Amino acid sequence: METNGQANGLKSKKKDNGDAKDNLWSSILEEVQNQGNTKLPSNKNVLVLGDNETGKTTLVAKLQGVEDPKKGSALEYAYIDVRDEYRDDHTRLSVWVLDGDPGHTNLLKFALSEETFPHTLVVLTVAMTTPWGILDQLQSWASVLGDHIDKLDLTPEQRLQSKKHQVQKWQRYTEPGDELEPTASSPMKRSSRNLSDDLENGDDDDNPLPEGVLTTNLGLDIVVVATKTDYMSTLEKEHDYRDEHFDFMQQWIRRFCLQYGAALFYSSAKEDKNCDLLYKYLTHRIYSLPFRTPALIVEKDAVLIPAGWDSMKKISILYENMQSCKPDDYYRDVIVQPAIRKSGASREAEVQAEDEQAFLQRQLAALQAGAPAPRADSPLRTQRSTSQLDGTKMGMGPGTPGNEGVLANFFNSLLYKKTGSPGARAAEPVPGAAAARSDAAAELDRLTRAKRPPAAPLDLNSSSEC
Repeated sequence: METNGQANGLKSKKKDNGDAKDNLWSSILEEVQNQGNTKLPSNKNVLVLGDNETGKTTLVAKLQGVEDPKKGSALEYAYIDVRDEYRDDHTRLSVWVLDGDPGHTNLLKFALSEETFPHTLVVLTVAMTTPWGILDQLQSWASVLGDHIDKLDLTPEQRLQSKKHQVQKWQRYTEPGDELEPTASSPMKRSSRNLSDDLENGDDDDNPLPEGVLTTNLGLDIVVVATKTDYMSTLEKEHDYRDEHFDFMQQWIRRFCLQYGAALFYSSAKEDKNCDLLYKYLTHRIYSLPFRTPALIVEKDAVLIPAGWDSMKKISILYENMQSCKPDDYYRDVIVQPAIRKSGASREAEVQAEDEQAFLQRQLAALQAGAPAPRADSPLRTQRSTSQLDGTKMGMGPGTPGNEGVLANFFNSLLYKKTGSPGARAAEPVPGAAAARSDAAAELDRLTRAKRPPAAPLDLNSSSEC
């Protein structure tokens, strides 16, 4: 009887083990099926921060596929249609754009709260039109973001998990092409193409991060976008920028990205550079959709560096091209803001009028002293000098003998030769007036004879015809 009971017990135990295995496989298949039918979440957000005139609104419009962007104020809201071609699903990605005015930073609470924190990606924008301010702007907005996150009512466990998640994403990055292509018979290896794979596992938790990586971990995905890279050609032509200047800028930006664990994109909405790749990368980081583009660092105006690819060793390659500057030089000492040109610099200098009372006082002093009144220099007097020189050539200039006396006598004669005019009072005889008139007449007669051309000699041999 005991033997039969033991046999029955073994049979029931085997049956239970078989049922357990069946249940395990059923749960795995059910989980895979559920993952295959998972819809794209609709609670994801993108927060865009940056100074004014850095192309935030234009960049968002480009991601939306809108040709005519409309700029708002304070805190703008938009959305991007996201479609998953593999699962034939689509959703809307919310986008918040904060005005560049520092006075609007208090509006961050509406875009980034305790509820939206785990589902938000941050884009920091800078523009190549103002390269001297890029580093200061990045540090300023990162500080604003960090201060706001510190004020959020998050538990220590939530903060720790968010930071741990960023470390895992960085460590698990794999260069596209280093993993197997996904096929029906061969599952894809863990790679940058699908960030949701194995993030819950803690295999890499104990591995140290490379030098300078995530030294400031905010617990959020961050993408730095340098807009308006088409302006780099203008910097070369008008401001004498060379490759070493652009390399100096790039290495500082990349060091900032290492510090915050951020990706880097150089884009130009005008020339449509990297805009499509930026859209794909955002959906990759937010929805874990595939992203198959490797890092691009060859073209200086179309740089693309995914988070997890870069390192200080790779950045040091840029140092070789720096001749007139060093990598650790202060940013604004090398990338100097040009002096502001005044629009009216080419105009003529403004003529300052002499004070009226000072002018009259000077004239009074000259009259009381009996000397001719001095005259201040005037731009118009310079123009008259030419006509005076022409008069000198014709014998009427200051160098003509007796000129001063003739003019004095002439004007004196005008003063006293008024007796014949109608209705005029007879002028009283002035001593010496008659002598002055006779002297003037004699002087004028002498000048007339001096200017008369000599008569031609008479030719007695010639005969005139009537």
